[in-house]
Amino acid sequence: MFPLSTTCKISNVAETPRKGRDDMEKLQPTREWVAKYEQVKGMLESSINYAECFEKDEIQGKKVHVLDMGEVIFPTGEILAADPLTWLSKNQKPYFQSVPIGKYRIETLVVEIEENYYRYALTRVKFTDEKPMRYRQALKGNEDLSDVDKDTVFGFPVDAGLATIVDVQTRDAYCDFEDHWDKENPDENIYDGFFDDKFKESAAKNPLYQREDGDWINFQIPNTGLRIPMIEAGFGDGFYPVYFGYDGSNHLCDVVIEYIFLGEPLEDL
Repeated sequence: MFPLSTTCKISNVAETPRKGRDDMEKLQPTREWVAKYEQVKGMLESSINYAECFEKDEIQGKKVHVLDMGEVIFPTGEILAADPLTWLSKNQKPYFQSVPIGKYRIETLVVEIEENYYRYALTRVKFTDEKPMRYRQALKGNEDLSDVDKDTVFGFPVDAGLATIVDVQTRDAYCDFEDHWDKENPDENIYDGFFDDKFKESAAKNPLYQREDGDWINFQIPNTGLRIPMIEAGFGDGFYPVYFGYDGSNHLCDVVIEYIFLGEPLEDL
């Protein structure tokens, strides 16, 4: 099932799975791109105030819960979202919007579809206590903005059913870990050979809003103080947007991954 409204027009820059390395610097948008972005950025704002969703007990008659997933560290303030098992690589560029360097809580909004049946709808990292007034799509600076309208959605692909949000330093540390594991285990894939047990351990330790096989982990990369969250995307494989929240003074408040668009009926989930 597709994660976004069928009325949305999907746009994305082609990405390549894990191979090679570019530098870790963010893209430098051209003057033409920046000028076009200033023209269309209002059409990239969400109709949903995600901060308000996290304050609710119920949305569209469905109970919602906030699941604390621990801490993430953003050592450089340059972040990106990706499928950690398929698309995360050292050549993945961060968003052109930097975030404050630091350690933050990561939390996920869970929709209770029916008793003991849950879907993850949003994941948020909050930087300040200020209330966001608007949310705008996160971009990297090379997207095609030529025909943007109010239904255009940029985002990242998911092919392993999981999403993460990481700093570029964490990105690099995780890619090094995975490369090392692959060399040590040439006949296995890292999910079946390593992370499957980690997800089951997570479910046993934190059973709230998880299935028995596990729906999320916040994995500490060996020999580092860095953590990479891996979170079941609300509709599994698909395409998911990321939004930055800004207060009335245009200061950054938080960042949100949207798995389920809460502006549409939830009865068919």
